Amino acid sequence: MDYLVTYDIADTQGEGAIRLRRVAQICERYGERVQLSVFECRQSPARLARMIGELQDVMDRHEDSLIVYRFSGGIDDARLRFGRRSPHKLGDPWII
Repeated sequence: MDYLVTYDIADTQGEGAIRLRRVAQICERYGERVQLSVFECRQSPARLARMIGELQDVMDRHEDSLIVYRFSGGIDDARLRFGRRSPHKLGDPWII
């Protein structure tokens, strides 16, 4: 399934900066960054649950926010994109 993962870390100084970096690193392992705090992910429900668990372990539940949107179809069918385009589509291999 396709998911859109968004987060907001309340404080970007000190401990907040550490949380912000760790949350971004977790999201990068599971999906493709499309904006600073927005990731498109294609994964199984079990892998999604693992990612959410990792994120919840890092986040401050009283200060930070995590929102996960699930798409019944593919995210490509639901997306309207304007401006600069992504270099590749979700799920395509990265060639570095």
